[in-house]
Amino acid sequence: MSTTETAIASAEAHSAHNYHPLPVVVASAEGAWMTDVEGRRYLDMLAGYSALNFGHGNRRLIDAAKAQLDRVTLTSRAFYHDRFADFCTQLAALCGMETVLPMNTGAEAVETAVKTARKWGYRVKGVPDGMAKIIVASGNFHGRTTTIVSFSTDPEARADFGPYTPGFEIVPYGDLTAMREAMTENTVAVLIEPIQGEAGVLVPPAGYLSGVRELTRERNVLFIADEIQSGLGRTGKTFALDHEGVVPDMYVLGKALGGGVVPVSAVVSSADVLGVFRPGEHGSTFGGNPLACAVALEVVAMLRTGEYQQRAAELGDHLHRELGLLTGGGAVEAVRGRGLWAGVDIAPALGTGREISEKLMAEGVLVKDTHGSTIRIAPPLVISKEDLDWGLDRLRAVLSA
Repeated sequence: MSTTETAIASAEAHSAHNYHPLPVVVASAEGAWMTDVEGRRYLDMLAGYSALNFGHGNRRLIDAAKAQLDRVTLTSRAFYHDRFADFCTQLAALCGMETVLPMNTGAEAVETAVKTARKWGYRVKGVPDGMAKIIVASGNFHGRTTTIVSFSTDPEARADFGPYTPGFEIVPYGDLTAMREAMTENTVAVLIEPIQGEAGVLVPPAGYLSGVRELTRERNVLFIADEIQSGLGRTGKTFALDHEGVVPDMYVLGKALGGGVVPVSAVVSSADVLGVFRPGEHGSTFGGNPLACAVALEVVAMLRTGEYQQRAAELGDHLHRELGLLTGGGAVEAVRGRGLWAGVDIAPALGTGREISEKLMAEGVLVKDTHGSTIRIAPPLVISKEDLDWGLDRLRAVLSA
């Protein structure tokens, strides 16, 4: 067997089959390119589902991590450390908020947001104990914990994991009327993705997000924005909500916050909202650790320049213009997205999303499928226009073959 086949066979023999990766074994990566164990190079057009917004091996982020590795990597929250205050202060400022509660993974941050909203509902809004409701949208993807899959509408994510956690109302994504009708005096929060990534990069109707903001403010309900995939530059703004000039009550962040180096997530909100927690009521051994803070501080510094947001906006315009030219010819049925993020619906006659992804892999381009014949395109924000065009040329070749 080849080196690739041997590595895949070993992985399949000794790991749980909870993923179905493309048959490529990556050995090294830099910028927007990855190299496999056979020495073949691939253009990364997925960027770790936006965790790698700043590319593989970004020198600023690697240097920040290396410097911190020689100092201290973990104290637990039993003690303060000298990177924590700067991290919380600077991330809060980037978000236009006051307070940060750091965690590790996106799912942990979503769980933290759910717990925060419920506690706020009981302590501040006065909802009767055990009666808090959170409104979510169909098609959502917020993580894979048992609580989170309890309000998923994806059978693959949800089936066989019950009994499910109560307290969630599901309404159609983009339907403000349905959201209004679902609200009661016991509603404590609305939790939505400003753009639904796993569902196929679905952008809501214009005015929907500002409408959610108005409705939640009117009904004394927290607006929680899950910007784990859509935030931190991906859409051409710092946050996807910025396109409608909307500021939520709470941001849920992850993925790119760790720069593709370490897992870092956070809930960012006002002091009044996050102030509902008292010592011992919530926490994480690794949340806000020195290594995570050092890397995330560099991420925040990079975003403050606006350089990466502008790059995503400009290259994103080019990406969507080129992808738009593929519609109408029978190969591509629809293109959605914003910035350097697109969902491309391939005509089913040409193959499934998985089959198209495998054909692109053979051409040296890595993407990932979702929901049948949809592929997702989300290259690192540092990708060059020339490399982006090269990848698009490979897509055209696959679709015309």
